[in-house]
Amino acid sequence: MRSAGWHLTEDINDLLARAGDFLCSRPVMHNTPLTTLEKLRTCGTDADGAGATVFFGRLEEEGEVRAVFYRTRRGRLTLTPLSPEQANSLAAHLADLGHAFCGVTADHDTATAFAGAWQRHTGAAPVRDWRGLLHRLAALTPPQPVPAGRGRPAGKRDQEHVIRWCREFAADVGEAVTVDAASWAGTRFADKHYTFWETPDGTPVSMAGANPLVGGQVRVDPVYTPAHRRGRGYAGAVTAEVSRAALTAGAREVVLFTDPENAISNAVYRRIGYVPVCHFTGYGFSPRRAEAGWEDDRPTARPASDS
Repeated sequence: MRSAGWHLTEDINDLLARAGDFLCSRPVMHNTPLTTLEKLRTCGTDADGAGATVFFGRLEEEGEVRAVFYRTRRGRLTLTPLSPEQANSLAAHLADLGHAFCGVTADHDTATAFAGAWQRHTGAAPVRDWRGLLHRLAALTPPQPVPAGRGRPAGKRDQEHVIRWCREFAADVGEAVTVDAASWAGTRFADKHYTFWETPDGTPVSMAGANPLVGGQVRVDPVYTPAHRRGRGYAGAVTAEVSRAALTAGAREVVLFTDPENAISNAVYRRIGYVPVCHFTGYGFSPRRAEAGWEDDRPTARPASDS
């Protein structure tokens, strides 16, 4: 399907064949689509569980791809940067086709423009439900002083520990806490490489995850230190460790998201070489009007930094 340059498909391989170079052209800004689409490509579009139909789209202008979007089974729409005019044309096209979304996530300007356009075209009121500040690694600067201990890759024997800390992290940031051994493969925490920071006696005190290298970029996520271990430099040390490993593996860009209101974590990451790039925002949409015959497709979890 196409309109005003928008092309929709349910075939992820078709999307990547046509828009893969565009996504790789801006690995920092496109880190979430690169990572999510690669997971869907390798694991299948059922990777994030039952729900809405997964579909993808691209905007072509003058024979060039200018933007990409997708909806996962959770019903959330993710967009690469759009102008207000492009956001409005996409909202109008998707509304005309009768699609429903529980929310949208993108850079702040794009998400805000689309949310406003979606409300105009559908009557669905947007409510901001997530904010993130994207950082990229400029020059890795190991923390000084380095806390006693060392980094260690988490292995199979650590799986229960990793799952428990991911569950605690989800609770800390306000996500739905559904992470356990049975659900693990379908969560956003799976398919990552995890590293512990251990004290000299071998006790894990902090953890950082990293997504696989895709399109020249690696995203660090999540970073978690139990509350009683915080304030001792462990988060900075383990983040520096996984960042170094990403660079060694060939990443041209290493990125992470932070809560823009968490001054402590932002300061930690900046001390080790991360610099802010762009604010991202998520909006949830109220149920669409019943008289329009649109489905109620609510999110099952607060949108997080990989969607």
